[in-house]
Amino acid sequence: EGAVMSTPKRTYPPEPLKSDEVAAILGACSRRAPTGIRNRALLMLIYRSGLRISEALALKSASVDLDQHSARVLHGKGNKATVRPLHPSADDALIRWMDTRRQLAAANGWKTAPLFCTLDGGPMSDRYVRDMLKRLAAKAGVDKRVHPHGLRHTYADELRRAGADVVVISKALGHSSIAVTARYLDHLTNSQAVDAVAALILPQID
Repeated sequence: EGAVMSTPKRTYPPEPLKSDEVAAILGACSRRAPTGIRNRALLMLIYRSGLRISEALALKSASVDLDQHSARVLHGKGNKATVRPLHPSADDALIRWMDTRRQLAAANGWKTAPLFCTLDGGPMSDRYVRDMLKRLAAKAGVDKRVHPHGLRHTYADELRRAGADVVVISKALGHSSIAVTARYLDHLTNSQAVDAVAALILPQID
């Protein structure tokens, strides 16, 4: 008697975004204010690399190689170091933030700071990013539960739609096994499966 009943944690199915929804959210970022330039680059990185929010916020400037289109994650899930692919479509947003960040560092005398940092060179919190995404989604009129992990699911979904093999998707997301990746892609609807199978060219049987 008198025991406090714990409320079970509520889980929600992933809601991959459509490309126009992502575009609207990115478009809600200021293109002039340093924070807007930074936030757009961060979201574009997550959207086009599939990095976890913790991985993205831990990146150093030297961790991102735009020539090789890759990001070196030193402490991924399981504390493993991995090199993850970065789609070239994120280049422009990242270059703009890197230039802005360089100017801020020179003006304020930073010595070391994460790639994505506050305007005084401090670390960003994942809570800030989650709240920021909600604000941008509301401003963009996107009526979905938008969060960083949802961008990761969106990336996986777009890779699948583009014809990427599940092994490639698994490596891109930094998953420990293909089984984990399969769960990411399990939101495929029956009608999507019908369309996908109909578009395949299979061996002809006479």
